[in-house]
Amino acid sequence: ARDLALRHKVGLCVIFSLVPTFSEATIRHYGFMIKGLAEVEGELRGLGIPFHCLMGDPVQTLPQFVETHDACALVADFSPLRVGNFWKKGIAGKLPPNVPFYEVDTHNVVPVWIASDKQEVGARTIRKKITEKLPTWLTEIPTLDALPTDAFQSASAPSAGSASAAAPLRHTSASLLKVCAEPTDWDAVRASLTVDQSVGEIDWCEPGYKAGMAMANDFIAKRLKLFADKRNDPNLHASSDLSPYYHFGQISPHRVALMVKANGKSHSESVASFLEESIVRRELADNYCFYQPNYDSLDGAAGWARDSLELHSGDKREYVYTLEQLEQARSHEDIWNAAQRQMVTTGKMHGFMRMYWAKKILEWSPTPAEALRRAIYLNDRYSIDGRDPNGYVGVGWAIMGVHDMGWAERSIFGKIRFMNYAGCKRKFDLKAYCAA
Repeated sequence: ARDLALRHKVGLCVIFSLVPTFSEATIRHYGFMIKGLAEVEGELRGLGIPFHCLMGDPVQTLPQFVETHDACALVADFSPLRVGNFWKKGIAGKLPPNVPFYEVDTHNVVPVWIASDKQEVGARTIRKKITEKLPTWLTEIPTLDALPTDAFQSASAPSAGSASAAAPLRHTSASLLKVCAEPTDWDAVRASLTVDQSVGEIDWCEPGYKAGMAMANDFIAKRLKLFADKRNDPNLHASSDLSPYYHFGQISPHRVALMVKANGKSHSESVASFLEESIVRRELADNYCFYQPNYDSLDGAAGWARDSLELHSGDKREYVYTLEQLEQARSHEDIWNAAQRQMVTTGKMHGFMRMYWAKKILEWSPTPAEALRRAIYLNDRYSIDGRDPNGYVGVGWAIMGVHDMGWAERSIFGKIRFMNYAGCKRKFDLKAYCAA
């Protein structure tokens, strides 16, 4: 966007279109996002790039903003999810015909449409496609330099009757500077929200780029060496804790991958394991959500999984809980309750436990479709990284076999991979987990 602005001698502005309520998002999610945006605004203003927060439906507010300020182009980030794509299609349909709309995939290292042109079966089919492209795409990120001091002046409109009046320059910068002159009143933005305030904000990680980079450096220094062997033990802190920053776009998986490669050479197995999770597996999730429009329903499952679940949908269940009982962690099982409480209280759940947690929701819900709905609802409402491709695919893997294969058939699960209490007992200290 900066290069476009300088090339065409017009102003540049970064816009964030904030809707006052969104899906299952609560103040936990909005609070984290808004604090990060405040840091973004400060950094951009330091570079001479105006920032403006638009409130309301972006399909209405953004095209109007573009037209009001005579913008010559619009550049947006990529998301494979339904709502974001709905917004972008609506915006594209309302833009003036001479305004191009660019979408840039900074969510992934290899852009999702370049990594593959179809929905992949699993990691085994996409891994080679991504890794062979990494030398081209996993390169140093260009520095975003400050705009030249005369960048906006060069875009002012000529006076009437001047020699250049036949081909006037745009007046973009003057109007943008005016609308962006005052810093955003983030307290007022927060007060305008109509989201659920009952799910409290988290305190185990600070939002924003600086805090995210500090977390990444802390992971590399202290936990990367444990990642390969210990990441599936919920009693050991071996995880990166970077998913909130990735989800809200506050730091880039691309940048962290470069940091891990540069600083983790003495822990090659952990480096390989981390890059598998943060690049291959993340981008596999984006691939699924991009090419599978039914990513959050049983219609998105493979045929074998859908048929198997349907065959066993009426199987007798020893325990059947209501959504309210699950939300309040009132099952008969201590480790499941502990995992649910952790997510409600802290906004995160260990990755291994999230798989187990979702499997049990399948086992304890009246139907597979209801199980999927409940797991998505609880994850999106309480996890700080809810409403994310990784979340939809993680729940989908557990409940409808996304990116998995058929296993030995059994009651309720059919051919979906089974996990049970005894398996957890063999992997980690259950008492320590429940007591934490």
